[in-house]
Amino acid sequence: MVKSTKIWLIISGILLLALGIMCIANPEATLFATAWLIGCFTLFSGISRLVFTFRTERFLPNSGTRMISAILQILIGIIFLCNNLFVAISIPIVCAMWVIIEGVIIFIQSFDFKKVGFSKWWFLMILGIATAALGVLGMYHLEATGYIVAILIGIAIVSIGVAYLVAFTGIHKFDKEVTKIGNNIKDMLQEPKQENE
Repeated sequence: MVKSTKIWLIISGILLLALGIMCIANPEATLFATAWLIGCFTLFSGISRLVFTFRTERFLPNSGTRMISAILQILIGIIFLCNNLFVAISIPIVCAMWVIIEGVIIFIQSFDFKKVGFSKWWFLMILGIATAALGVLGMYHLEATGYIVAILIGIAIVSIGVAYLVAFTGIHKFDKEVTKIGNNIKDMLQEPKQENE
C-alpha cells in the first residue's frame, strides 16, 4: 500500500481517538457540536436538493413541491444553527422517545413470537418493558440522557479510531508479507541464472 495512505490512516486513527476522549470528557460540548452538525447537514442537504430541483425541473414532474421541500429544509437548517440550544435539548428527548417506541414494538412483537411457538417469547416481553421503562426514565432525566448520548457518541468515535489503528497494523503486516514473498520469488528467479553462468 502507498506509504502516504498508511500515514493518513494512523493520523486519522489518533485524531479520532483524541476526539472521542474529548467527547467523553465534555458531554455538554459534544451535544452542542452534534446539534451544530445536524443544523449544517440539514442546511447543506436543503441547498443540494434546491440545486438538484433547478437542474431537473425540465425533466422531472412536481418540481414545485420539491422546491418548497428544499426551501423548508434550508429554513429548518438555519433555525437549527441559530437555535443550537434548542437542538441540543431536543437530542435527548428524541433519543428517549425512540427508546420508548422501540420498547413498545419489542413488547408487542413478543406476543407474535408466542403465537408461532417460540419458547423464549417472555424474555422479549421483559426486554420490551425494560426498554420502554428506560426510555420513560430518560424523559424524566433529560440531563442524564444527554450525558449518556454524548458519552455513547464519544465511545463510538473512539471505536472508529481504534479500528483505524488496528487496520493500519493489519495493512502494515500484510505489506511486509507481500514484500517477503516478492523477495523470495526474486531470489528463486535469480538462482537459475547464477547456475547457468
